[in-house]
Amino acid sequence: MHKAEDSRTRSPAKTRVDSRPRAIGLTLAGVLIGGLLIARYDDIVESVSSLRLRGHVEIQRRNAQDQRNTELDQRFSQGVVMLHARRYDDAAQAFHRVLQLAPELPEAHVNMGFAMIGLKQWGTAHDFFNTAIELHPEQANAYYGLAICLEAMSDLPGAINAMQTYLHRGAADDPYRRKAQAALWEWRETFNAMRQFPGREQPPSPDSAQPDSQVRESDAPATPR
Repeated sequence: MHKAEDSRTRSPAKTRVDSRPRAIGLTLAGVLIGGLLIARYDDIVESVSSLRLRGHVEIQRRNAQDQRNTELDQRFSQGVVMLHARRYDDAAQAFHRVLQLAPELPEAHVNMGFAMIGLKQWGTAHDFFNTAIELHPEQANAYYGLAICLEAMSDLPGAINAMQTYLHRGAADDPYRRKAQAALWEWRETFNAMRQFPGREQPPSPDSAQPDSQVRESDAPATPR
């Protein structure tokens, strides 16, 4: 009779491993990694879209700036031509647009001031020249225009000071320098005469005198020899 085998000496049976937790873990890891990749992809797409948008905006900004500069140059040149042609209304319209495009351009304020001088709007011209000087104190022709305005507004001391400043700051070869020196000499003579004879009426300046009131050369008395 065979002896029964003891259960303690029996070979242990192989234990079956449950792989479900591992599969679940791998699945969760895959989901997590996939989510991270998707999120990262969305970030990349968003970054690329943002770069494209910024690039598009920058191109539009440059195009608008180029158009603005082109119009600014055209309007400024037009205004200068109108000034030389003594078409002061047209010049004022051109420089009005220039100042809309570039409100801190001192040359535009100066030229608008000269357009106002042409229209005999002395107070308005005075303000434009003052603004030009505030923007750029070295703007010599602004002092010239300011002097003309002040003389027309019967402020002879102010006109003298402004014209002296123009001569001090202006270039030595400025074509208006000789005219400025002549005006300054005349204003000083007039001012000294007014101080010597307080009740004496100031004679009109050449700019304010009417053409038909000027003495023609043929009617002027001969200079005694």
